[in-house]
Amino acid sequence: MVLRLLQFIDATGARAVAARQDEGPAHTVPGVASVYELAQRAIAAGTGLAAVVEAAGVGDAVDLAAVVAEGRLLAPLDHPDAAHLLVSGTGLTHLGSAEGRDKMHKDLADPAKQTDSMRMFRLGLEGGKPAAGQVGAQPEWFFKGDGGIITAPEAPLASPAFALDGGEEPEIVGLYVIGPDGTPFRLGYALGNEFSDHVTERQNYLYLAHSKLRPCSFGPELLVGPLPADIRGTTRIVRDGQVAWEKPFLSGEANMCHSLVNLEHHHFKYAGFRRPGDAHVHYFGTATLSFSDGFTTRPGDRFEVEAAAFGLPLRNPLAVKAPEAVTVAPL
Repeated sequence: MVLRLLQFIDATGARAVAARQDEGPAHTVPGVASVYELAQRAIAAGTGLAAVVEAAGVGDAVDLAAVVAEGRLLAPLDHPDAAHLLVSGTGLTHLGSAEGRDKMHKDLADPAKQTDSMRMFRLGLEGGKPAAGQVGAQPEWFFKGDGGIITAPEAPLASPAFALDGGEEPEIVGLYVIGPDGTPFRLGYALGNEFSDHVTERQNYLYLAHSKLRPCSFGPELLVGPLPADIRGTTRIVRDGQVAWEKPFLSGEANMCHSLVNLEHHHFKYAGFRRPGDAHVHYFGTATLSFSDGFTTRPGDRFEVEAAAFGLPLRNPLAVKAPEAVTVAPL
């Protein structure tokens, strides 16, 4: 049986956690208001999330369809202090489609075509899955923001007015809480839309850092336990009620040139990312983008990411914020 967790606002306006197994009915987890609280209980007890959920018992039935329709979903992990949740990610980790992989290998065979991105991909291809106990190739890494950038499932992903693009990136996300002794604990995985400004990135690869400073979304459900090796899902963009773009996507280690353990090592090897009590949301990369197909998004489009292992789909409409004037005041 596969355990999945959700966070939501109940009918009284209070926070709650729901649990369900496989595609079964969801029930509240009594006595807890957040997955972060559940994680702290599990860490203190020296046990796993599933055991803590079981010990809490079965609460009231949850009508997930109503929670979704009424906009009461929350991301499946947050922190009481948003500044103590770090959102980051990695890229060039997936093999991509057969066509893309063929092109990638052809380019690898021609040194004249080896961009920095291609060299980084090759490092992962040759050393991203080290033997047990060994350290593999270091992947690309980027920072997105703190917990303040997290957008709940079904809520609008608000692109800043100065952005040149707002495009989806369907990914798997690792969710973590740091224990009192600095040990990173993985709670599980979720679907994610990393959401980036690909036009800005395309102008110059050194703009990658700028392009990633955007909101993101993940969930709605947290998959407790190991990630299936072969994830097959669908990502689409719905415009005016019609599917405007759609494509399958692959993830899981069977479709990646890095192992998850290697990606986790190269994130948490930095002592600053092992601060007790902090939470981490880490995106593992993608090989499927509508931008790569020449598709241009516009406000009102709805991004959808789904894969059977994760239950409910992740959906967010695209919005654009009003311009903001920023002035630095001297002291």
